[in-house]
Amino acid sequence: MRRLIIEEPFSRPAKWSPRLAWFALAVTILVVLMIRFNRIDYQSGFTALGAGVAIALLAVGLSLIGFVRIWQEGRQGLGSAIKGLIIAALVLAYPAFMGLKAATLPAISDVSTDTENPPLFSRSRAALQARDGRIPPDVPPETREMQREAYVQIAPLTLDIGPEEAFALVRKAAENLGWQIVEAVPPGGRVGLGRLEAVDRSLVLKMPYDITIRVRPRVDGTRIDIRSASRFGSHDLGANAEQIRDFLEEASNLAIAVR
Repeated sequence: MRRLIIEEPFSRPAKWSPRLAWFALAVTILVVLMIRFNRIDYQSGFTALGAGVAIALLAVGLSLIGFVRIWQEGRQGLGSAIKGLIIAALVLAYPAFMGLKAATLPAISDVSTDTENPPLFSRSRAALQARDGRIPPDVPPETREMQREAYVQIAPLTLDIGPEEAFALVRKAAENLGWQIVEAVPPGGRVGLGRLEAVDRSLVLKMPYDITIRVRPRVDGTRIDIRSASRFGSHDLGANAEQIRDFLEEASNLAIAVR
């Protein structure tokens, strides 16, 4: 005697969710590698990353629809829906973290320890070439006010040592941080200022940040000011402030070590 076995239908959204999530993950990884190794320009790369995020969001939506249909209609595919949700979460975790930063930090892309008279970026041939011809523009007073409110710990570094010794310390700190030193002008001349120009890049995408450091003699020692500016976008997500904090900490530690 034969018994008729009726299989419960499989939820189509649950079936497609992991497929789209895997595709989104593959696209994201490929684009990140292409940006990191300079195989694609940043604008095109960010557009492609946005497409990967959109596909991951679609996979999440299909998983949620699949959960509803499985619950209401008794369809199969629970494991597939969960898998799609987990894989999509891998793609969306970092963008979600960046979105949180964007919502909680000010929309600025240029940070300086001197908000009244920020260090100026060099216009020398070497500096312009390192910055792809870009000169970071002047920052409006209202933007500097946003910086002061958000990053109260960003302040000049004052050392009780001479400008020549302070400049050597500044250069050593930049080297220790792995920055590309573009130009280094020791203190001297009529006004006695020293200047160091550098470029740093983010860990994953190798996003460039242009940095200038001013070394100014004082009666009681030397004042060091640093300015860091993003080359792309109007929101640095706190990256420039982090660059400055790293430098101030490294320079302070070196100053303590030489005493």
